[in-house]
Amino acid sequence: RSEWLRRLCEQVRRMSFNVAKVRQDFPIFERTIRDGKKLVYLDSGATSQKPLSVIEAESNFYKFHNAAVHRGAHQLAEEATDAFEGARLKVAQFLGAQEEEIVITKSATESLNLIAYAMGNAEPGNPFHLTNKNRIVVTEMEHHANLIPWQQLAARTGAELKWFEVTPEGRLDLSNIETIISEGTKIVSLTHQSNVLGTINPLEAIVKRAHEVGAVVVLDACQSVPHMPIDVTELGVDFLAFSGHKAVGPTGVGVLWSSKLNELPPFLFGGSMIETVTMTSATWAPAPRKFEAGVPNMAQAVGLGAAIDYLTALGMDKVFEHEVALTGYLLNGLMEIPDLAIVGPTTTQARGGSVSFTVGHIHPHDLGQYLDSQGVAVRTGHHCAWPLTRKLGVPATTRASLYLYNNESDCDALFAAIRGAQGYFA
Repeated sequence: RSEWLRRLCEQVRRMSFNVAKVRQDFPIFERTIRDGKKLVYLDSGATSQKPLSVIEAESNFYKFHNAAVHRGAHQLAEEATDAFEGARLKVAQFLGAQEEEIVITKSATESLNLIAYAMGNAEPGNPFHLTNKNRIVVTEMEHHANLIPWQQLAARTGAELKWFEVTPEGRLDLSNIETIISEGTKIVSLTHQSNVLGTINPLEAIVKRAHEVGAVVVLDACQSVPHMPIDVTELGVDFLAFSGHKAVGPTGVGVLWSSKLNELPPFLFGGSMIETVTMTSATWAPAPRKFEAGVPNMAQAVGLGAAIDYLTALGMDKVFEHEVALTGYLLNGLMEIPDLAIVGPTTTQARGGSVSFTVGHIHPHDLGQYLDSQGVAVRTGHHCAWPLTRKLGVPATTRASLYLYNNESDCDALFAAIRGAQGYFA
């Protein structure tokens, strides 16, 4: 194992981008915490840190270009609109999509709710109209943001809610895929990569079966878009959502992609989303503006554009390679700690860098506080996936989630802090 670990360390070091140099782009790593300790940030699954270029892009919008987009004929309004639409173009190119397929929202949660509420507004004759003869399919590993909207849509329309179960190894059980995704299924919505287990789900079989029965596939890509190359034309899904703040971008901005936007009715009404209005009726602007009622989060969208630039410059293939190698290092080191149990896949095959675990009798919240006292930031709890943690018999776990600015020393600090906690709570 030591020889394997040595080769893995060399593989991590051979990555084409230098992690030490990358960290210099993130001002937050210049600070210390807890009595001068180095900040070891292992909570990027919750939110990523921001490079200076993103911070400055958002700040500069307010300093030099602030005006309401799509409104006004003055120069500032033109500059603001160009910056906002420029960000949309960057996102489209990043995903292999068309500009008109990108809706700017305030979060991935809003994006997913937008889809569910809009489908709930679909009238008879619309392909998205649901009745009690239809089915909505999800999985047991969904984040609450990709479960509750579908629960509510099922309750409003009478549609049946079904789900794929999760195996003890943290994988989806697709053995009954043809009976779960049955005739009459209208929606299949699932996470691309689990925020708890790190599992990367096999989309090909799910998309194929969904399309066989005429269902659309909604993908929660919050944990995949920031970490791996994504091309929506290759995935074959019909809707995709992700959040800016997990992709080195600002908070307050999310993305909804779909090639089927014009078939979907709007669910928010107001300025910018209309084509014509009388006192008794209105017609809608074409997508994507049909779904962008009100003044959008302009500066945040510009910041997201800068984040896309940053990730593109690094190369998403290189980001993914780095994370896979570092995840292997993390998994191997955790498995060497006595009484530590990993919740989810224990190899790097079809899994990302979010690793949840328990440590003997130590409650995850107590462990998290101890790790924090050592300068190590992790997440504890059910990670907004209560049904999953209940299914696996672990009401709470500790989660370490890696990103492009982490390295072996961060993992080593986590290992040492866990061993320290074992001694402290013995």
